[in-house]
Amino acid sequence: MPTFEEHRSLLTGVAYRILGSVADAEDVVQEAWLRWSAVDESIVVEPKAYLVRVTSRLAIDRLRWAKSRRESYVGPWLPEPISTEPDVAEHAELADSVEMALLVVLETLSPLERAVFVLREAFDLPFSEIAEIIGRAEPATRQLARRAREHVREKRPRFEVDGDERRRITERFVNASARGDLGGLIELLSSEVTMVSDGGGKARAALRTITGAENVGRYLLSINTPQNLGRFLVSIGMAEGAGLSFGMGAVNNAPAVIFSAEGRVVTVVSLLISDGRIDTIYLVANPEKIAHLSPPTR
Repeated sequence: MPTFEEHRSLLTGVAYRILGSVADAEDVVQEAWLRWSAVDESIVVEPKAYLVRVTSRLAIDRLRWAKSRRESYVGPWLPEPISTEPDVAEHAELADSVEMALLVVLETLSPLERAVFVLREAFDLPFSEIAEIIGRAEPATRQLARRAREHVREKRPRFEVDGDERRRITERFVNASARGDLGGLIELLSSEVTMVSDGGGKARAALRTITGAENVGRYLLSINTPQNLGRFLVSIGMAEGAGLSFGMGAVNNAPAVIFSAEGRVVTVVSLLISDGRIDTIYLVANPEKIAHLSPPTR
């Protein structure tokens, strides 16, 4: 199916942004392929538009189901991280629209609001086409877009930090954590820093959001002890003494610390930085959410 493969990257991008889940996005794209394979291509005037429409509708249906499932999720729910390294072309495109902070805010929208926002803001589809996709009149679609845009503008954090500074602060964060330097760690954190950990009941992780520089700093150092690291590895089915290593990577368009053991990624820590301080820490340890990632090479 050469036509479908030509647009697979785009379809995966649409589905991921609507769903915030790599696994769900891949399932949706596979379902779209099955539907496409049953269609006579010769009668489809605009294959790209047709495939985006099918994929978007499937993603909206999937999101409605996923939202009810997430209500019973153990601990905080975070989007699945994706690599945005320069050589991962399909994920690097439209990188701003996959930032973790934005995806977290999109979780608070209704499925239709989220789909409209993604299709309009990330992919610049005309309202007439979006209206056809979601099955609403164009004026109602514009209203959904306005509500979604206002909500995102109000809730989305703004971080005016260049990539080099983000990487420097991330490296300092790693060094302070590795040394057990509480003072150095607190110095990097904003006074109202927030840490959100996602273990999903499948890995040891904080079940509540932690706030405040000293609370977050002490928690980070507490989980960095050999005993707690061993317990964490056991919680994800590894030997307590498995060698744990880490490196830097680009995840959701931001520098991240990626921990791995036995050739498998076990934790991703992503930092949001504002005014030279770490404002938010996202820690994803649920093995189902990071199985698609590769250990860092640097």
